[in-house]
Amino acid sequence: MFSIYIIILYAVLLVVKPTRKTALALTPWLIFACSYDAMRLYPNYEVNTVDVRGLYEAEKSLFGINVENGLLIPGEYFLIHHCNIADFMAGIFYLCWVPVPLAFGLYLYLKGQKRAYLHFSLAFLFVNLLGFCGYYIHPAAPPWYAINYGFEAITGTPGNVAGLGRFDALTGTGIFHSIYGKNSNVFAAVPSLHAAYMLIATVYAVLSHQKKTVITLFAFICAGIWWTAVYTTHHYVIDVLLGIATAIIGIVLLEKAIIPIPAVRRFIDRYMAAI
Repeated sequence: MFSIYIIILYAVLLVVKPTRKTALALTPWLIFACSYDAMRLYPNYEVNTVDVRGLYEAEKSLFGINVENGLLIPGEYFLIHHCNIADFMAGIFYLCWVPVPLAFGLYLYLKGQKRAYLHFSLAFLFVNLLGFCGYYIHPAAPPWYAINYGFEAITGTPGNVAGLGRFDALTGTGIFHSIYGKNSNVFAAVPSLHAAYMLIATVYAVLSHQKKTVITLFAFICAGIWWTAVYTTHHYVIDVLLGIATAIIGIVLLEKAIIPIPAVRRFIDRYMAAI
């Protein structure tokens, strides 16, 4: 498993004295990566029934687009109406969803904004854990699945690059095919954590008083990822909205209910001193 290699690297960094503090600082990100990878061991479709038709019909009812032959969900509409510029930008936006938040966290840490770094990293981890719970509570297929396979949930269905394949074709790369072809569980669409990650980064860019240009760039990438998720049929609009809600709820719970607990605040103080 991928997480084994991460743990080995983490252990090496932890043992070597010059990198020990960095390893400790990266612990929330390690837990995130290992938690994500661990879901392969017990897939969500073995816990609850996968929602395929209900989500598709809800999307069509709430956000359907009228065309000559009836209603289309937004993803279906964009399968017909797309262009090279939009396809290229979609790929660029989706390549940012984890690297930019991670780079932002490292920037905060290296700049000595350790409290802001810890709050951001813990929020990123906490929102992910909430989202992973959502995957198990309500396993759900993405729109490309319903479009390609119909409404029966077939376990073991391989991942699909969907509309991001147009970026690979434009650039002559196979980057998204390599990413999504290895996806072992396609029934984890709700909530869209793609929609959550850059929102968390944007919120903490504001809370940590970053430059307006940085905040504006983050907000632009955030909105671009939301649009890309729907444009490429990787997510429904419903998924994106639930992802946004998960991020907001997670941040508010963490900052207003969890961190103010004296024991948690003391832990963060000690953690900050250790890194």
